[in-house]
Amino acid sequence: MTVFARRARASAGRMHPELSLVSYTLLGHLETSGGCRATDLAAHYALDKSTVSRQVTALERSGLVERRPDPADHRVQVVRLTAAGRSILADVTERRRAAFGERLADWPEEDLRRFAGYLVRYNARSGPGTTDPVTPPGHGARAD
Repeated sequence: MTVFARRARASAGRMHPELSLVSYTLLGHLETSGGCRATDLAAHYALDKSTVSRQVTALERSGLVERRPDPADHRVQVVRLTAAGRSILADVTERRRAAFGERLADWPEEDLRRFAGYLVRYNARSGPGTTDPVTPPGHGARAD
């Protein structure tokens, strides 16, 4: 898992030099959600509010997101993708898909199905906000 995470961080930098893996993830959530408050991003990804605030500020300076008053409550700022943010996100997403496609091109169909199933299962149990341990079985973690 450590190697996978390192590769993901490194590939994010290669895809777009100013876009960290965290930034890419936040942009993806903003696209899916249509925009949300920075506190909602922090809660969704179980990140510290100050971490998300720094990321959003950097994305805003880069012109990839903008903050606008929430129409339902003008005291609240909603973070939304800009056209530039949508464009970069689409470009990086396409390049990531192509890279995954190249890596998995010679995998048999059954292996791909199993791998996808395992990822779905893993993500369902280890998403943000869960308390599942990351320690390997036999080292204090649950073995299920």
